[in-house]
Amino acid sequence: MFTSPKIQARLQNAHPVVFSLFVIAAAFCTYSCMYMFRKPFAVGTYEGLSLGALEFKSILIISQVVGYALSKFIGIKVISEMTSAKRALAILVLIGISWIALLGFALTPYPYNFPWLFFNGMPLGMVWGLVFSFLEGRKTTEVLGAGLSVSFIFASGFAKSVGKWLMSSMEVPEFWMPFATGAIFVVPLVFFVWMLDQIPPPSAEDVASRTKREPMNGAQRAKFFKTFAPGLILLIVVYVLLTAYRDFRDNFAVEIWESLGYGDQPDIFTTSEIPVMVGVLLMVGIMMLIKNNLRAFMLNHVLIGGGLLLAGGATLAFEAQLIGPVVWMVLSGLGLYMGYVPFNCIMFDRLIATFKYISNAGFLIYVADSFGYLGSVSVLLFKDFGAASLSWVDFFILGGYFLSVVGVVFIAAAGIYFWRKAKTWEGGLQNPQ
Repeated sequence: MFTSPKIQARLQNAHPVVFSLFVIAAAFCTYSCMYMFRKPFAVGTYEGLSLGALEFKSILIISQVVGYALSKFIGIKVISEMTSAKRALAILVLIGISWIALLGFALTPYPYNFPWLFFNGMPLGMVWGLVFSFLEGRKTTEVLGAGLSVSFIFASGFAKSVGKWLMSSMEVPEFWMPFATGAIFVVPLVFFVWMLDQIPPPSAEDVASRTKREPMNGAQRAKFFKTFAPGLILLIVVYVLLTAYRDFRDNFAVEIWESLGYGDQPDIFTTSEIPVMVGVLLMVGIMMLIKNNLRAFMLNHVLIGGGLLLAGGATLAFEAQLIGPVVWMVLSGLGLYMGYVPFNCIMFDRLIATFKYISNAGFLIYVADSFGYLGSVSVLLFKDFGAASLSWVDFFILGGYFLSVVGVVFIAAAGIYFWRKAKTWEGGLQNPQ
């Protein structure tokens, strides 16, 4: 839609560092802008508001997450079949719909406005796959994907900081704050999507290194999943745990920080995530240096397992009073995203490259994401109906232990499965089509 052949040609011939910086900037900023339409509402406490037995904030979060989860199921088909020419326009249309929903949320009286969060979340769930489609299948996908992935670490906190500032300094009402936050970022969003649309397709060298990426129809998707079903199911279970833990930490960050004594510091949402962002970017980016796809794929399992252990270990250290609350939140966040980020940018990309299976990573990401957000909704409902007596912090602590123990077992089992699968893959890792 916005593509300039001249700019694409210049980028294609640019120095690899210049090319990578351009792509990372476009992807990081596009997805960060998307977060300004998704997460600001979570900084509101909606104190004293409820609907039936549920606090109103829980209803809002559940409404948005249900829409987001539905979007992931829809995205399994849409993202895997989307052609490159339509991606940029699709991003703008989807985010535009979500912004209109935020206007409906502001205009509709409480408590009848909560369904608008469902319509806000539903289109946004497909944006990640569209953005990542510009990046996958390249020799530098690790560093490009890492640059994109750290956007949701930074942007989630930044969106809350902006929302908190609008309410406290600009006196924007709580229900209007999400729409106002989005309004600030409409123009930057259009510019960064334009940048994204200038990215040229993977080169012949990229294709030779990482396998050709193609849209997939229903039969091809079913055959791919059946081929690797045991390993994919194990990975999806780990991802469900990571998504539920991450979503709880993200959606109730205000309540957790208030319980820890930092409720009067709006910048804590951003400053606590910067070390996490830098640490994850470095660790994931290093994976680009590993040329052997199978070795890199296996090391991704190790990286995820290490992150799971770090999240549990940091929680244990906090309860033993060996570290303070800020260090705990940073270390548990680092462990969480050491596990979460690889799934969103390099894990499935390396799986495809390892087995030389012509397909696309968007399909796998959306299969995992769809179940991940179902898990997130289940955890929210369990907290409200099965563990209502637990404080936000205590529930988060228990979640950290469960994530660490169960997650490590399943990621280890997945690694063993794929290692054996690779060693017995017929035809020297040929595409079975």
